[in-house]
Amino acid sequence: MNSIALSAIVGSAALALSVTTAMSKAPDIKPFGKLKDGREASLVTLENAQGASVQVTNFGGIIVSFNVPDKTGKLDSIVLGKDTLAEYEAGHPFFGAIAGRYANRIAKGKFTLEGKEYTLAVNNGPNSLHGGKEGFDKKLWAIAGSGDKDGAGFVTLAYASADGEEGYPGALKCEVMYSFNDAGELRIEYKATTDKTTVVNLTNHSYFNLAGHGQGDVLDHVAQLHCAQYTDCDAELIPTGEIKNVAGTPLDFLKPVRIGERIDQKDFAPLKFGAGYDHNFIIEGKSGTLRPAAKVTDPKSGRTLECLTTEPAVQLYTGNHMDKNGTKGRAGRTYPFRGGFCLETQHYPDSPNHPAFPTTILKPGETYRHVCVYKAGVEK
Repeated sequence: MNSIALSAIVGSAALALSVTTAMSKAPDIKPFGKLKDGREASLVTLENAQGASVQVTNFGGIIVSFNVPDKTGKLDSIVLGKDTLAEYEAGHPFFGAIAGRYANRIAKGKFTLEGKEYTLAVNNGPNSLHGGKEGFDKKLWAIAGSGDKDGAGFVTLAYASADGEEGYPGALKCEVMYSFNDAGELRIEYKATTDKTTVVNLTNHSYFNLAGHGQGDVLDHVAQLHCAQYTDCDAELIPTGEIKNVAGTPLDFLKPVRIGERIDQKDFAPLKFGAGYDHNFIIEGKSGTLRPAAKVTDPKSGRTLECLTTEPAVQLYTGNHMDKNGTKGRAGRTYPFRGGFCLETQHYPDSPNHPAFPTTILKPGETYRHVCVYKAGVEK
């Protein structure tokens, strides 16, 4: 063999090795314990070539951890969570979970569809919140697939919601795929079909703290929302039906603003009603296309989080109902009041009772689709 041919072979092998080592690792699936009824849950780890990782359990589709570097390269999880399956099953404030069949609120737990009134499980005062008393956050999802897609490790979860579950019509078949790539992008893709006309609105309810989970509150984080309007709400955070402009209000995040700067401005009724930020912001641009919704930065750690979505809106929630005495979190850490913020990409709250809002109706033969991307980065 001549030296040119040998060099080509060696070069090709080196290239193949470099490509292999640059790719994300295959998903790691391990036991996460047993539920009270004996069913076993799993914990899936998706790790990229830089050593950043995301952990997801098929109980509630919960994002347990999201480990990314700060400006010094130190890894820490930027989502709030629990250590064990038992702690999640015992109850928590939707840490990292899939909210559904209908995320956010439906007024009085009632809506009319094709001339028939449906009554839902009520769990938020007189209203239904995040799917009712036993929403998708409390279901054990099946692991329908895992592997590598376009250089990103992924896992797909599936759940079949029975006709009438929590009061909703139609047997709803759902799939949610989580993937994590070398660019630090956690991509969540939702898909659902039904055998009877129904309503559907799914989201992820992760609480983020870019300083690291349990590292203080998020009031010094700086947020920018690509949202010029919001849905006005009443004292129960139910939309009035009126769309208002954020300009001149504490809800104006069109330019970067410190989250804590105006959060307690009680002379602004929506902030008083939400005890802080808990509002549905309408994202600029065409719904159905993946576009920027928000960017949040922690000046101290340098970590950034960009949120992109195909949905028409995003709910900014700032942990206003977290325990003021602290909440036990992962790894021996305590989560303080307002120790996390949520960016819940979604349709508008109470849409089934507001015909003028973008529709959440899903009919047989149609497919509900929703993409959300949480991109972690760093600014030094």
